[in-house]
Amino acid sequence: MSTPSDLPLHRLIASLLVVRASGFLADHQRRYPRWELPNGELRMLLEQGLGGVILLGGSAAEVALRCRQLQDWAARPLLLCADVEEGVGQRFEGASWLVPPLALGRLYRHDPGQALDLAQRYGRCCGRDARRLGLNWLLAPVCDVNNNPANPVINVRAFAEEPAAAAALATAFIRGARATGVLTCAKHFPGHGDTSSDSHLELPVLPHSRSRLEAVELPPFAAAIAAGVSSVMTAHLMLPALDPERPATLSGAVLRQLLRSELGFEGLVVTDALVMEAIAGRYGAGEAAVLALEAGADLVLMPADASAALAAIAAAVASGRLSRSELERSADRRNQALAVLAADPVQPDPLAAAQPDTDLIAALLRASLERRGGQLPGGADRATATGLNLIRLDDCLSAPFLPADAPALAMPWRRGFSPCLLDRHGPSPWSGDQQTPLALERLGAGPVLLQLFIRGNPFRGSAGGGEPWAAAVQQLLAADRLAGLAVYGSPYLWEELRQLLPDRLPAAYSPGQMPAAQRTVLESLGLAPAPGQGDSPTDGSAPDAQPVDGGAQRGPAT
Repeated sequence: MSTPSDLPLHRLIASLLVVRASGFLADHQRRYPRWELPNGELRMLLEQGLGGVILLGGSAAEVALRCRQLQDWAARPLLLCADVEEGVGQRFEGASWLVPPLALGRLYRHDPGQALDLAQRYGRCCGRDARRLGLNWLLAPVCDVNNNPANPVINVRAFAEEPAAAAALATAFIRGARATGVLTCAKHFPGHGDTSSDSHLELPVLPHSRSRLEAVELPPFAAAIAAGVSSVMTAHLMLPALDPERPATLSGAVLRQLLRSELGFEGLVVTDALVMEAIAGRYGAGEAAVLALEAGADLVLMPADASAALAAIAAAVASGRLSRSELERSADRRNQALAVLAADPVQPDPLAAAQPDTDLIAALLRASLERRGGQLPGGADRATATGLNLIRLDDCLSAPFLPADAPALAMPWRRGFSPCLLDRHGPSPWSGDQQTPLALERLGAGPVLLQLFIRGNPFRGSAGGGEPWAAAVQQLLAADRLAGLAVYGSPYLWEELRQLLPDRLPAAYSPGQMPAAQRTVLESLGLAPAPGQGDSPTDGSAPDAQPVDGGAQRGPAT
């Protein structure tokens, strides 16, 4: 491999960019063409010396082929990464899809030993699955402390709500992942956990003092650095106590002074995606890339326009605004990371890519399940029963956890609960009355199984709050119609609602939303599948799930 000082300037600059690409092989399969480069442009950039690629979408087997393709196009070692905070199966179908990290923080409170063991297995699973696909860099763990339940973007992605627990669990994850030979990334520095807005949509402000940052936000990052984390990702947020003018991603006070000088981090510093509105809405694609490098970042992730970023960086070097020697130091850090990988190079294996760790998935689901009350009544004939399976989710059209044969649909259907989906795009289920918020006349008669898929997610703008589910539960109880409750995702909603329930009413919570979590929850409520029956509520004998009034994509996150 050529040393950075030997490279022509354009190749040196290109080595510091990481662009977004689809995990699918063909251009027409791209699901986010605004952000995912077409193959022709991607191949040209790789041939020019591009430093890395972040992938999203596709089956595990197809991504393994895609990683081989990208490495062949580059003809030199690449950083290949993905946001796999909740297991590789969160992004790529067929690999292990795990419960969100915050599940381990709740477990840590009463069984820290089990939580730490599971966190290390979690990291090892992510690393192993990544290697099978050809990925060599995990954009995980999240080291933010989610001490704000209303946080719309971090939320259950964090390991804990307390600094010590977040530090212990994140470092256990790092130990597990490092043992598989992949790189890790602590994010989002210096801490995105106590924000009430989403940096994908706007620029959050964290107004805390330096002493507060040292007490809450910084300890997990310091622990990750001590544990040998390979890289640190910046946060797109304002911290007036550190820099009143620039967001952390573009701040020398945050990156050079705090991260490098004070915390002693010597590895790779990578920006969060520069296409996020917190940056893209305020700076041009080229200027944002220059400011990030000027502040001390080594790698520019997902510039809004890769060509514009390359040109702007070259112009900044020519004018003396950026020094070539600084860029060479960043390229050296990238080469050092690649040298670690060279000792045990990743070999994509399409045949082995889709082999989920079912033992770990089950162990995490069992350990994080919370259950109260009795069981749902049995014996209903689905041909004549009139129960209602009322399912709330963010978006029926973008719910990878709810395919047609999802347990949340199929298992209640066999017990006589017909599915009815509520989402933010469909007709409103709300009456406008704060005391009786559900328009029950629109939902029909019969007992109601209420299933709530609510959690913080990037681009949603909220953590699922703002809907009167507490009043709705009380309304259903008063009408003697609530048969059972299942909450998937938000522990905060579960804590609020469980206090309202009669002792014997069947209710359960899982931090996971994927089909395996649904099955675990519903089996705990007494909805075990009948032997020999299919799982689909749309198998020809049942109507399609309807939105109220009759009327799967794994989304991007960094």
